[in-house]
Amino acid sequence: MDFFTAMEVSASGMTTERTRLTVASSNLANASTTSAPDGGPYKRRDVVVKSQTLDGPDGAFAAHVAKIQQDKSPPRLEYDPGHPDANSDGYVAYPNVNSIEEMVDMITASRAYQAGVTALDSEVSLAERALGIGR
Repeated sequence: MDFFTAMEVSASGMTTERTRLTVASSNLANASTTSAPDGGPYKRRDVVVKSQTLDGPDGAFAAHVAKIQQDKSPPRLEYDPGHPDANSDGYVAYPNVNSIEEMVDMITASRAYQAGVTALDSEVSLAERALGIGR
């Protein structure tokens, strides 16, 4: 695998993890949003990641975000008859966001991004050493 392919693999992983972090933080920020623009409570979003084969003889794989989809699980209902979005029985439909799950997603995405940065730093260092050999 050449230097540029290795850097492309690291960069694609970092881009994917940045998207995961953004989506998880958006989910967390909207954990109590009971009326979204499309009607009803906010719907949790998930990042779907796929691998793709890079051009070249080595057959390296890179990650990319295939799509960001809405979670299909139902909203959680809480009894709060004084809430403006309560239904006729007094229940409010809250988003299907689990704060602990979102925090775990944010931590894992952050750590994976850090690993990508470390790998990219190593690749740049190796490239600089290789250029230094010719001097």
